[in-house]
Amino acid sequence: MASLVDLGAQETVLHGHLPLLVAALEWIAAGIDLCAIALLVLGALRFILSVAPSELVPAGERRAAMNEARLQLGVYILAGLELFIVSDVIHTALSLAIGDLLFLLLLVVIRAIISFFLDRELAQIAREKHG
Repeated sequence: MASLVDLGAQETVLHGHLPLLVAALEWIAAGIDLCAIALLVLGALRFILSVAPSELVPAGERRAAMNEARLQLGVYILAGLELFIVSDVIHTALSLAIGDLLFLLLLVVIRAIISFFLDRELAQIAREKHG
């Protein structure tokens, strides 16, 4: 008897009759993954480029510059996480395996928790900036 996680995907209409569509959707999901990675890298580069010069200014201005940089980085991280979730949903829809569905559930929960706390931190930084 197979365990719940070992229950694999079965041939579906998509896989059996529309293999080109499945392949295209896999490429689209891979493209979305690459876009998410590009967003994260771009956000990290912008963060580094904005933090480095702030080390040369007085402490009060440095804190404001650091908070602004963290705010911008957080936006990039949240956008990247959203794109990764989209890609994971596409992969899971194509796979139809119970194990993949459970893995997707775990990923979405982890990413939602990260997003929640990151969003709270960004809101706190924004309040400090404006208030």
